[in-house]
Amino acid sequence: MAKQTRQRILDASLAMFNTQGEPNVTTNHIADELEISPGNLYYHFRNKDDIIEQLFARYEERMDNALAAPSGRLPELEDIWLQLHLVFECIWDYRFLYRDLVEILSRNRRLRLRFARILKRADDRAHGVMRGLSQAGIMRASADELDAAATNVLVLSTFWLNYSAARGDRDEQIAIRQGIVQVMMLLAPFLRDAERLHLNTLIRAYIE
Repeated sequence: MAKQTRQRILDASLAMFNTQGEPNVTTNHIADELEISPGNLYYHFRNKDDIIEQLFARYEERMDNALAAPSGRLPELEDIWLQLHLVFECIWDYRFLYRDLVEILSRNRRLRLRFARILKRADDRAHGVMRGLSQAGIMRASADELDAAATNVLVLSTFWLNYSAARGDRDEQIAIRQGIVQVMMLLAPFLRDAERLHLNTLIRAYIE
């Protein structure tokens, strides 16, 4: 029963943080939503930051799985497309972390260090993907261009929701689809003609 209550608190907190914004949700709001006493909530979690850290652990595990590289072969465009779907779906499900990123990290040093480690793993993965596409002959670019493309992919993926919100987009699901397309288009200038045509076909099928 205690495990179920703990899970319910995490699930409700995630939903409320995502829809209302983490700074606008208190532990009392979460307790009211679940129709439990604040004392019951504090039995499971010390405070709101404790809840956020537990949600972050779930997010971190899922993001690590999304960043996993293809095994035993070089990457292809479809691999990058699928990986972006997994990454952006994770971002969508834990979008409060990205929308309120600066505020959350500014007050929690442990999360700041953990998020920095995720960015480092994502950066290594992005650079590995760019090198793999080059080795496979899919991309034609210098080492510096590959490094810059990898960094641009990571920056755009990390801050796309913030950019989308700043320009007034109201539908975040549509915004995430646009983000995936935007990231893939970063690769277009470096693709061979056949691969660029393939990418355009993938994009048309995705947005129509």
